[in-house]
Amino acid sequence: MTTTLADTWGIHQQQFWLRGQVPDQPVRFDEKTGMWNVYGYPEVLTMLSDPKTYGSDLSRVLPEGMVPGMEERSEGNILQMDPPDHTKLRQLVSHAFTPKVVADLEPRIAELTHELLDQAGPEPELVADLAYPLPVIVIAELLGVPSSDRHLFKEWVDKMLESSTEFSLVEQNEEQKKVMEAALEPQKALTEYLREHAAERRGHPREDLLSKLVEAEVDGAKLSLNEVTNFANILLLAGHITTTMLLGNTVLCLDTHPDEFAKVRADRSTLPAVIEESLRFLTPFAVLARATTAEVELGGATIPADQMLMVWVAAANRDARHFAHPDVFDPSRKPNAHLAFGRGIHFCIGAPLARLEGRVALDILLDRYPSLRTDPARPPEFIPSPNMTGVRKLPLLTT
Repeated sequence: MTTTLADTWGIHQQQFWLRGQVPDQPVRFDEKTGMWNVYGYPEVLTMLSDPKTYGSDLSRVLPEGMVPGMEERSEGNILQMDPPDHTKLRQLVSHAFTPKVVADLEPRIAELTHELLDQAGPEPELVADLAYPLPVIVIAELLGVPSSDRHLFKEWVDKMLESSTEFSLVEQNEEQKKVMEAALEPQKALTEYLREHAAERRGHPREDLLSKLVEAEVDGAKLSLNEVTNFANILLLAGHITTTMLLGNTVLCLDTHPDEFAKVRADRSTLPAVIEESLRFLTPFAVLARATTAEVELGGATIPADQMLMVWVAAANRDARHFAHPDVFDPSRKPNAHLAFGRGIHFCIGAPLARLEGRVALDILLDRYPSLRTDPARPPEFIPSPNMTGVRKLPLLTT
């Protein structure tokens, strides 16, 4: 049996696409979980481009009581909203991520990168020293919450990412309930933290994104405190996790492909293409969830209405029907229309910022450490979840 990089690195066994395995069907029903799995690129693209048929509001298909306080948690959660509500809320933050606003952040990103690496010492651990704090500080400063509290964010987020349990709509057992409650505890702590800051902005607004959300109106009415809090929650989480994984994954991809690493060292203008291929090759957020609003034909399967679908964008990014030699890390591939940031109305609003942070940080990292490489004696540690692909520890050698 061939040992793949995924085996060597200890990536979750359920991520078969990283082991050169191809699903026998692009769309498949899983009787054990009661959910449909969608693996193929054209099928995933169809779904993400049709929010009317494949909705993001999952409350219709989740068993009652499966997610404690789901109604309260879903208010203002832009990831689980459909038009027109989604459209209105997205417009509220779109001004914070315009090309000019993002481009203007480059000097601050560079400054932070140098500061963090100054503190890191001669042999940095990429995640703790740079890949985690950099995007957290940037998004915290945008929102207006103290970036000095990032140790709290990390503690909460790490607990959220610990679970590797597979959930089922069919079997609602005690173990699953306990795992769900444990996963929601740190999210509750983060929500309460943000709620306090949002409540404070109502009386003392500032020049930050949190204040703008508190003061914003949709259809003549201001957002509730719950909506503001959940919205900010998503921005803080999504605003850093992707970039954290992107940075670690890109360094790993280059380290295991010396020829490509040499090209980047010689010509930094190739970094954007390297980042895009890293996003395809090791897609940070492996899966999205959708619910059918009507019976539909997809990938040779007939899916009834009100079914939950797990949309495996990471598997779609390895589909040979769309990508030639999908298991080869090739930054020169053109076009590289990967789905790591989604597609359609839910395309990641922070994608330009994540790309900028990745390019600036990696450029500085390579400048400061020309001999940068991983440490064979201290292999990378990956997040244990089947739903994400990214390192949580990556020790580096620099001499």
